[in-house]
Amino acid sequence: MADIEKQTSLPTRHSSLEGTTCESSSRNSTLKPETSSIPAADDSDNAHSRLRAWLAVFGGFLALFCSFGQLTAFGAFQTWYSGHQLASMSLFGISWIGSLQLWMFFFMGGPIGCVFDAYGPTPILCSGSLILVASLILTSISVQYYQYLLAQGLVFGMGVAMLFYPTMACVATHFNEYRATAIGIVSAGSGCGGVLYPIMLRYLFSKFGFGWAVRFSALVTAVMCAVVVLTVRLQRPINKRTGIVLEVQTIQDRRFLLLVVGSFFVCLGMFTPYFYISDYAQSRHMSSKAAFCVLSIMNAGSVFGRIAPAWLSDKIGRFNLLCPCAFLSGLTCLVFWMFGEGPISIIVFAALYGFLSGAVISVVNPCVSQISHMREIGTRIGALYTLISVPCVSFTFI
Repeated sequence: MADIEKQTSLPTRHSSLEGTTCESSSRNSTLKPETSSIPAADDSDNAHSRLRAWLAVFGGFLALFCSFGQLTAFGAFQTWYSGHQLASMSLFGISWIGSLQLWMFFFMGGPIGCVFDAYGPTPILCSGSLILVASLILTSISVQYYQYLLAQGLVFGMGVAMLFYPTMACVATHFNEYRATAIGIVSAGSGCGGVLYPIMLRYLFSKFGFGWAVRFSALVTAVMCAVVVLTVRLQRPINKRTGIVLEVQTIQDRRFLLLVVGSFFVCLGMFTPYFYISDYAQSRHMSSKAAFCVLSIMNAGSVFGRIAPAWLSDKIGRFNLLCPCAFLSGLTCLVFWMFGEGPISIIVFAALYGFLSGAVISVVNPCVSQISHMREIGTRIGALYTLISVPCVSFTFI
């Protein structure tokens, strides 16, 4: 690995986008951050470009706060459902709602990424905002199990996907040297949402009831989505792709395929603690209030995990950080969760696992951007998530 990092020149390769040869640079190294010649807002003296870049980061933070943040807070819904609307069902059956959220979110990555590269972010963000708000309103009036599966599972997952992928791809076009840091700040929005939503929902559930609590969440989501649509823009107009397909060159790229395979195995169990930690805490004689707080602690850990490691990865290499964080997140489950019985061990596990899993989530997207051309970033990020959608549903059976 050290020898690869020290390479100063790489052979000429054929561009999959323009049909001409282009010099490969360290941007395409899978081990260290790139030094691309692509203009970036953070290296430019243009104040307007810098402002637009950080507005995109702000909008992306809000997008993930109200979308993926609610998705990672599904453990709060699962705990509530198990004692109220769906009390007659097993935890396994209830968890299928969250599993369908994840599957739809990941599976839609490929199609949305291709549409993004063809038409830009605005049409997707507008449609996704409407779908996300509609899914919450439908959830608030749902009564039957299949209604929750459709509204909170499939429709909500689609709305999350239509906000997540365009914002990530847009932010990636604004930054070069500190791309992972910027994406890490955006990713922290989902962690902050995962911290606040369980606390807010628990209070609203008990104070106003389930229906009004979810409708209030829909109102907050609508306001944030309006800001997202106004602030998230591409760095500049690009030559958009004409075909909404995944290119053969992408499938043949060994670096991309290795990243997909590794992410596939990581996602087999990554989201299991987020869904079950509250119920596990209650099974170990913690109060329902403390169980909700444990999920918030896990998401709080992921906030720091999405910013600090992302900044560090810009210094030491994004792949160099992704691999050990993925390994340690699994090791944490074996050491703390399997043998942790008391409240302290559960809280320590929640904080550590949130930090490590947050690092994996925030660094994987810059890894994709590092080995991709700017005009195919959306397609490749989406393709990665689509290809790992299967393990995100499979964890339900674990």
